Amino acid sequence: MKQDPDTTGPLPARESAVADPLLTDDALTPDELAARWEADAPPPAGGLANTVSALVAAALGAGGVVISLNLGLGAPSQPEPGMWPFIVSLVVLVLALAQVAVGRNGGDGEKFSRFSLSTLFGFLTLLGLAFLMPVIGFEIPSLLLSLVWMKFLGGETWRSAVLYSLLVVAAFYGIFVLGLGTSIPHLF
Repeated sequence: MKQDPDTTGPLPARESAVADPLLTDDALTPDELAARWEADAPPPAGGLANTVSALVAAALGAGGVVISLNLGLGAPSQPEPGMWPFIVSLVVLVLALAQVAVGRNGGDGEKFSRFSLSTLFGFLTLLGLAFLMPVIGFEIPSLLLSLVWMKFLGGETWRSAVLYSLLVVAAFYGIFVLGLGTSIPHLF
């Protein structure tokens, strides 16, 4: 508890401050803010949900390993297209298997809810980017992906989403096409 500067005793607890929705987060102490976040958090998922989630991640990691092996790894000094996807997929696979082993106890994982669908939506739009990029270049799909993620997943205003999306794509174009001269498919 906090100490009142004028007295030697502790300040009275503001139990209602955490439950009062009219108080802004700035008006709360860090402990009260943490208590509000904990009260608003979804219930924990439990061991079965954590295990199933880890097994899904392990399957995705294993699939990525197989696909990247088919692309070819090459050598560290002469990497082929599958090298980095292989490394990332292997890390995902190992971490997912570790989660299967130690994550069955429940932990802090959240139960799936309708908000969990936003992750699936984000993944599907990322797949759309991957399929469209070889066909029409990265600029338009990246702009659309960034716009959708900022507006619908991030809750930005249309003005912010459009501005940030244009800046993100311009930065990627400057870094990867102009600066590094990569062979990424592009229109301009």
